[in-house]
Amino acid sequence: MLDRDEGTIAVRLARSAIKAHLSGEVVETGDLPEVFGEKRGVFVTLHKNGDLRGCIGYPEPVMQLLDAILDSAVSAAVRDPRFPHVRYEEMEEIVVEVTILTPPVKIDAMPSDLPEHVEVGRHGLIVRKGVYQGLLLPQVATEWGFDAEEFLSQTCVKAGLLPDAWLAGAAVYSFEGQIFTELEPDGDVVSKD
Repeated sequence: MLDRDEGTIAVRLARSAIKAHLSGEVVETGDLPEVFGEKRGVFVTLHKNGDLRGCIGYPEPVMQLLDAILDSAVSAAVRDPRFPHVRYEEMEEIVVEVTILTPPVKIDAMPSDLPEHVEVGRHGLIVRKGVYQGLLLPQVATEWGFDAEEFLSQTCVKAGLLPDAWLAGAAVYSFEGQIFTELEPDGDVVSKD
């Protein structure tokens, strides 16, 4: 777990990475706490006027947290295929959120029992079947008012599968996320439950 100061650093790094990329500069990181050298999964989410503006990350701990934050931040701003590239001027209107992930763990249960193993608000989900994979962060279920079954179905849809694929043999993984977000664009950073 990151403490509040480390969470604030994570969000500030993400914002700095985006602004540096958009202005053609190099982000300065300075000396960082040890946790930023650990391999962690992370997602960076951008919101503009309360709406999603970009969200990309690494579900698995494949690189050091610092590198994962920097790359995910830039990707959320300019590589999320659902949105046009963020413009530098937009950063005054964008709230940056960083979610630090625990490693995904396969839920070992009968398909019909999967909802009993999903705790809405605590777990994020990954659904995999063949070449298809979809991920929804823990905060998605609470933001949209999903129960466990709907959360499973929406993760399947995100993967490009039928909503009931979780009942038809798709592998389901859960993970947890520690969420740090700005209260307003470039404002104070808080930890979300």
